[in-house]
Amino acid sequence: MKTNIRGWGGWLLLALVVAYVVFLIVAPLTALVQGAFQNGLREAGQSLTAKPFIQALWLSVRIAVAVVAIQAIFGTLTAWVLTRQSFFGKALLNGLLDIPFALSPVVVGYMLLLLFGRNGFLGPLLESLKLQVAFAVPGMFLATLFVSLPFMVREMAPVIARLDLSQEKAAETLGASRWRIFWQVIFPQLKTALIYGMTLTFARALGEFGAVLVIGGGVQGRTETATLYIFRSLDERQHTDAYVAAIVLGAFSVLLVLIADTLKRRRNAD
Repeated sequence: MKTNIRGWGGWLLLALVVAYVVFLIVAPLTALVQGAFQNGLREAGQSLTAKPFIQALWLSVRIAVAVVAIQAIFGTLTAWVLTRQSFFGKALLNGLLDIPFALSPVVVGYMLLLLFGRNGFLGPLLESLKLQVAFAVPGMFLATLFVSLPFMVREMAPVIARLDLSQEKAAETLGASRWRIFWQVIFPQLKTALIYGMTLTFARALGEFGAVLVIGGGVQGRTETATLYIFRSLDERQHTDAYVAAIVLGAFSVLLVLIADTLKRRRNAD
C-alpha cells in the first residue's frame, strides 16, 4: 500500500534517498558527459567513429548476442527442470547456479585460463585439435556465458512455478501434442519473462570486464571488447576516447534497463 509523505521524518528519508542516488549515479554520469565533450564536439565525434572503438563495440555485441541465444534456451530449460522435476541433488544444482553472483569475474577468467590455457588441463587436447580458447574469442564467450548464467534461470523459474497447470491438462485432454501445448498454452505465459531475462543477460554480457580481460588478454583488434577499450584508453591517457565509449556503453545499458523495467511493470499489471 502506498502512502503520501507525512512529517519531517518522511521528507528526511526522501532527501537521503535522493542524495544517495544523485551521489552514486547522477554525479558520475554528469562528470562522464562533461569529460567526453571537454575538448569539443569534433574530438568526441572522432572518438565515436574511431575504428578501434567500432571493432571493440562490435565484438562486445557479437559475444552478448551469442550468450543471450544460449542462455535463452538452456537457461529456460534449467529453470523448467528445477521447477517441474524432483531429483537427487536438486538443491545442490540450484545452489551452484548462484556461484557467478559470488565469484569475482577475475577469478572466473583465471579458472578458465587454468583449464584452457596452453599449460592448462585441456591445453594439450586443444592444441592437438588446433583449437584456441584462451586469448581468443571462444574463451571470452565462455567467460561471459559463466558470469551471466543466473539471470535467465532466476527470472524464468518463478514464472514457470506460477503457471496454471489446469490449462495444460485441459489441452492434453483435448488431444493436443506436447509441442502444441508448449507453443499455444505455455509459451504465451512465459514470453514476457523470457524477454526480460534476455534483456538482463544482454546488459550483463555487454558490460563484462574482469573475466574477458584475463581469458582474452585484451589484444587490440582481436580480443578487445568495449569495456577493455575503455580500460586501455584510460591507461594510455586517451581520456576523450574512454569517456565517449563509456557513454555509448552506458546508454546501451540504460536503454536495456528501461526496457526490462517496462516489461516487468507490464507483467505485474497483467
